[in-house]
Amino acid sequence: MTVFFRVPLCVAAALLLTDCAHRSTPSPAGKAPALPAPDPSFNVKRYSSVVGWPQGKRPVAPEGFEVTRFAGDLRNPRWTYVLPNGDVLVAEASSEFKDKEDQKESIESGKVRSQNLGNSANRITLLRDADHDGTPEVRDVFLEDLKQPLGMLLLGDRFYVANTDGLWRYPYTAGETKLQSKGQKLLDLPAGGYNNHWTRNLIANADGSKLYVSVGSASNVAEHGLQEEERRANILEINPDGTGERIYASGLRNPVGMAWAPGTRVLWTAVNERDDLGEDLVPDYLTHVEDGGFYGWPYAYFGANEDPRLAGQRPDLVARTLVPDVALGAHTASLGLAFYEGQAFPKKYQGGAFIGQHGSWNRAELSGYKVVFVPFQDGRPSGPPEDFLTGFISNTSEAQVHGRPVGVTVLPDGALLVADDASNTLWKVSAKR
Repeated sequence: MTVFFRVPLCVAAALLLTDCAHRSTPSPAGKAPALPAPDPSFNVKRYSSVVGWPQGKRPVAPEGFEVTRFAGDLRNPRWTYVLPNGDVLVAEASSEFKDKEDQKESIESGKVRSQNLGNSANRITLLRDADHDGTPEVRDVFLEDLKQPLGMLLLGDRFYVANTDGLWRYPYTAGETKLQSKGQKLLDLPAGGYNNHWTRNLIANADGSKLYVSVGSASNVAEHGLQEEERRANILEINPDGTGERIYASGLRNPVGMAWAPGTRVLWTAVNERDDLGEDLVPDYLTHVEDGGFYGWPYAYFGANEDPRLAGQRPDLVARTLVPDVALGAHTASLGLAFYEGQAFPKKYQGGAFIGQHGSWNRAELSGYKVVFVPFQDGRPSGPPEDFLTGFISNTSEAQVHGRPVGVTVLPDGALLVADDASNTLWKVSAKR
C-alpha cells in the first residue's frame, strides 16, 4: 500500500502539550489516504529467515544501473557515513538483551533473527577506496567498544557518534583511519526500545549550530506507560556541546532516517509506524518535520485517525495530529533515508529521496525488503514511491530473504551505497556509462 498525500493540520508542540503554532503547506498532490478500519485483534507474526546471497546473485536495480558488492564480511552493517575525503564509515550493531531470559524470549518469538543473537559488534569500521576502483583497499576499525552505534557526524575537527544510550564526541584529524583520543559523552539518551528501536540517528543543520537526534519509542503503543516514553518517539534538538535540549518534533513512533531536502532548510524523516492494527495498518511514512510538530503516536495515526487501543485518552492531540507527506506501505520498516544530490543518476532521480525498507514481520504477506525512490520537485514530493532496488526476497511462500536493506548513502562519485545488515554486505548501485 503506497499513498501520496498532504493536508494541512495544526500540531501540538510535544506529546503532553496542546498549544499549536505551525501549519503545514499543502503539496500539489494534496490527497489524504483511504485507510482500512483498524483491527485491534490482528495478531499476525511472519518473520523472514535470511538465506544469504548465492554466488553471482545480487539485488536488482532498474535498467541502466549496475549493482556491485562494495564490501562484505561485516557484522550487521546498519548505517554508513561518508567523510569529506571519501572514506566510508560503517556502523556495525545489532539487538542486545537485558538478560538470558530476554534473549530466550526474543529468539523464540522470532523478534530477533539468527544473525542478531545479542552479540552486537558495537564498532565503526572505516573503508577507503583511494583508487576509486569500487573495492576498498583499506579496512580498519575506526572506533570500537561502543554501545549499539548508528548515527555518525563530522563537524569541523570533531566526530560525533549516537550510541543507543548517549551522544559522544571525539577529536578527529583528516585522513586518520582509527580514532586514538578519548571521547566525551555529551548527552545521555534513553537506551534500547521496542523491537529494534535502539537506533539513534544524528544530523546537523546547515551551519552546524544545531544537532538533531532521533529516538524511537520503547513500546508499540505506550503499553508500558508514558513514564517509559520520556524523551522518546521524538526528534530532539541540541547544541553541538550537548546543551540546550528541546523536543523539535514528537509523536514519531520510530524516526530513523533524517535528511535535509536539497535547496531547502526543511528536515525530513522516515518513520517506522505501529503494529497489530491490521495487514495494511499503519503505513510507514516519509514526512517533512515541522518545528513543534506532533505526528500522532501513540494516540492517532495519519491525522485524526484515533488508535482504538487508546480511545478517548487524548482527543485534543488526536485532533491536532499532522498528516505525513508520503505513505510507504504498512510494516515495511522504512528506516534509511538519503536525498540524491549527485549528478551521475538520470535527471528523474536528482533531488529525490531513496528509502531503505528493512522488511515486515507483522504481516501475512512480506512487504518492504527493498529500496524505494520518491521523486521530488521544488523541495516537495512530486509523485508516489517506486521500487528502485529489489530482489531481496528469495522465496515468498517460505518467507525467505537474501538480505535486508537499511541505511542508504550517496557516495562522492554519485553512486548509491546500500547497507544490507542481514547479509553483512554493502551494495553499490551505479549508473551505467
